[in-house]
Amino acid sequence: MTNRITSITRILMVVGLGLALSGCNFFNRLSNIGSEPPLSKIENPVAQKGYQPVSMPMPRPEPVLLQANSLWRPGSKAFFKDQRANQVGDIVTVLVEIEDKATLNNSTDTTRASSENAGFAGFLGLESQVTKVLPEGTDAAALIDLGSDHSMKGSGAVNRNETINMEIAAIVTQILPNGNMVIVGRQEVRVNFESRDLSVTGVVRPEDITSSNTIESAKIAEARIAYGGRGHLTDVQQGRYGQQLFDIIFPF
Repeated sequence: MTNRITSITRILMVVGLGLALSGCNFFNRLSNIGSEPPLSKIENPVAQKGYQPVSMPMPRPEPVLLQANSLWRPGSKAFFKDQRANQVGDIVTVLVEIEDKATLNNSTDTTRASSENAGFAGFLGLESQVTKVLPEGTDAAALIDLGSDHSMKGSGAVNRNETINMEIAAIVTQILPNGNMVIVGRQEVRVNFESRDLSVTGVVRPEDITSSNTIESAKIAEARIAYGGRGHLTDVQQGRYGQQLFDIIFPF
């Protein structure tokens, strides 16, 4: 009876551990069986949980010199209003162009051999007493004979080719003291039962924004670009929670 209770307890512990690992995601996926993945709500990026304003080293502010009877304002690029993003809430189009290629080949080949011999041929006459402890025929001059051989061969190869060409509209969320702007953009596209998510955030210079109000992703400082998916295909491509847990805790 005690063994049966112990087995049931273990089963309940395993089930509880699996539910704890999956957390809320388990219940969300369970409730969405047969449905497409839901899209996120449109929210203010500043009001989202975990949002933090960007703080970076800034130069000393320079005083603005006002000139009387002049139509030209210092720092202005034209007489007409600039249609490019320049204040909080404006929208700028980010051209995400990533072509990542990497080819690495590594190989290792090491060999090591060692040999040690030790004994005591003369030790106050006590070497003759060795046969009382060890089997007969033991040579006191060669009591220890150690040898070891070590050989290791390893090789590794990485061949990666990633290309992403997309456009995403980002919102200016902050103007830094030196005039640089912090942008945040998110895009979700759902096709059938799969959702593709793209997010971009970083710091841009107003000078890098073109006249068509676009900026290349390579000109975004502290860029954080994420592109992935959610849905049935993504779930199939991932290992189960139990398998992921086994891969983490299994030492060999």
